[in-house]
Amino acid sequence: MTERDGTPEPAAGLLLTTPGGTGFHFDPGALCLELLTTGGPGAHTRREALHHPSDLTDWLPRCRLRLAVGTVRITADQLAAARTLRDALWRLTTALAHGDTGGAEDHAVLNRAATHPPLVPQIAPDSTTAWEHPADGAQLVSTLARDAIALLTGPYADRIRECGAHNCQLIFVDTSRPGRRRWCSMERCGNRNKIRALRARRDTDPARATAAVSGPPHRTFTT
Repeated sequence: MTERDGTPEPAAGLLLTTPGGTGFHFDPGALCLELLTTGGPGAHTRREALHHPSDLTDWLPRCRLRLAVGTVRITADQLAAARTLRDALWRLTTALAHGDTGGAEDHAVLNRAATHPPLVPQIAPDSTTAWEHPADGAQLVSTLARDAIALLTGPYADRIRECGAHNCQLIFVDTSRPGRRRWCSMERCGNRNKIRALRARRDTDPARATAAVSGPPHRTFTT
């Protein structure tokens, strides 16, 4: 967390929950990529979270927009547009993460969504970013689409990556200076990889395995 005038501000990113109920912090590095955690096409449909307009409204305070519930009016059609945008973005970012550019139809989805007026930014009394409200779902979808276009055409487009864990498909953009981020979160996949690597080293090192079983070697001292 950061602080402004001594007041803690929430860190960017989301608090996600594993199937086992463990929470972990995930910062995908961009607003549009936070939307991908709500579900998606194909295998991602099992994690669908946007069934009703209120589901998208409830997501707004958790994403980096930090929009309070009730400040954006979302209709059923606008929810459908958000899901269409999200699914197209899943396909495009997954393609980029694997060295492809994605399909023209998905690019068209982003372009159409971006033609609507976006959310209007404002400055709050504490000098933080705020948003003019009330607003509607079309503005929200346009803001998400414009953020996606800026990401996919910007300097970090070649740093869009899929988590390196074999059983995790979370997408993030690596904005770190060295550009070596591999995991969705060090709390989750990064830590599990460290544990597996440690166990593998122990299993393949006979000396360590023997030492672990027999204890320290016997020493004979002479005078």
